[in-house]
Amino acid sequence: MIAIIPARSGSKGVPEKNIKLIGGIPLFAYSIIIAKMTPNVDRIIVSTDSEEYAEIARKFGAEIPFLRPVKISGDKSTDFELFSHALNWFKQNENYTPEYILHLRPTTPLREPLVIENAIKLFLENKKTASSLRSGHLAPESPFKWFLKDSNNYYKGLKEGLTPDKINQPRQSFPSVYVPDGYIDILKSSTILKTNTLHGDKMLVFESPFCVEIDTIDDFKYLEYQIENQESSILNYYFKTK
Repeated sequence: MIAIIPARSGSKGVPEKNIKLIGGIPLFAYSIIIAKMTPNVDRIIVSTDSEEYAEIARKFGAEIPFLRPVKISGDKSTDFELFSHALNWFKQNENYTPEYILHLRPTTPLREPLVIENAIKLFLENKKTASSLRSGHLAPESPFKWFLKDSNNYYKGLKEGLTPDKINQPRQSFPSVYVPDGYIDILKSSTILKTNTLHGDKMLVFESPFCVEIDTIDDFKYLEYQIENQESSILNYYFKTK
């Protein structure tokens, strides 16, 4: 299994977000370190369009076999383009196609090794039938209790049968709903190459702990506070092995 960490340069919300320091190290380095802590990972690849980012990634122990083309490194570029490019590069330059890919988004820095290992275990137990795995945390409030507004400003339920009175029932009356997050994705090359999708139609759901994802300066401030007041196994590992 290889880990691929996408880390394009630039960012509109937070300038150069992926290399902004948090807890003393660049944001995307957290994903490199957790990959190094994961026994199932054989190679750690950072997909970036920046030689500056590539040099930083190498210092933290990742491979940069290629630079990602600028045309698939913009704000509107998709994850599918990123992984399709990587698989094509490996096939053309190394005659190699990894069977499984651990997708670690840098915007979710504070992961725990045991959670990653449990997700991999679940996937490998179901690898013959699962087309991929995606993590999600339990929604704190059921969206089935929400509602829409029609063109005349009247109530409209999210699905048939959800009347104004029914949505007032306790949340335990509704199905559990999961919020997709960046804790972990596991992809199959065969799914990507055969279906032209990342996840296919048999995506396993792994219930992850609630995790903060970095989008704004306030998110950085919150995580800095969290790091100052709680231990981070990633930082502990890094500074012990540095």
